[in-house]
Amino acid sequence: MKRTPIAKMIVDVLMTLTLLFLMGYQLWGEAAHEWAGAVMLILFIAHHVLNRGWYKSLFRSRYTPMRVFQVLVDMLLLVAMLAQMYSGIAMSRHVFTFLPVDGGMALARRLHILGAYWGYLLMSVHLGLHWNMFLGMARKRTGMDTPSKHRSLLLFLTGLLIAVYGAFVFINRDFPTYLFLQSEFVFLDYGEPVWSFYLDYICLMGLWVFLAHYLSKGLRKLGGKKAIKGKERI
Repeated sequence: MKRTPIAKMIVDVLMTLTLLFLMGYQLWGEAAHEWAGAVMLILFIAHHVLNRGWYKSLFRSRYTPMRVFQVLVDMLLLVAMLAQMYSGIAMSRHVFTFLPVDGGMALARRLHILGAYWGYLLMSVHLGLHWNMFLGMARKRTGMDTPSKHRSLLLFLTGLLIAVYGAFVFINRDFPTYLFLQSEFVFLDYGEPVWSFYLDYICLMGLWVFLAHYLSKGLRKLGGKKAIKGKERI
């Protein structure tokens, strides 16, 4: 494997783990949250440097339904991450206090809530759209390249179970409230066990990975059918 794909994978894994850490603000405290946010900023820049070819390809080749959806998700994720970075710096009390940023705390707090919750959801969808790649790498590593109906069914049922629990978490933890800013204050349970919090948030991520993965399969088939029809007309 070439160095660039390995670097991309490492950065993506670290971004996912850092995002999970950041969502657990109440578990680690304000200072740790800010330092993790600074790490995320560095990883965010590294991710875009490593994937700069994506920007160059935006105006090349045709846009299939899958590609339209993928670009839309990526653009929205970029906006959410930028909102999160700006608001985090504006509200900083530890890491970025040396910067001359004054005022605008009310706006920064709103942006931070929106950026955090939409960013978590969109990054999960982003992972789901690339899940085939992760599955392919796992098959190669384990030597299970040959398709198996039983294994595929087991993976589907496991994913479905995680997604069902993730849907419960989505409602139980009031995600819709924060996604649509129906409250400017987030309820945080400072006494919650670490394992319970991350079990919920990993399953919540699993919900959107599952939905995005199977949606992408449908969009790829739709794109393939349109391409075949186009050729038939020609």
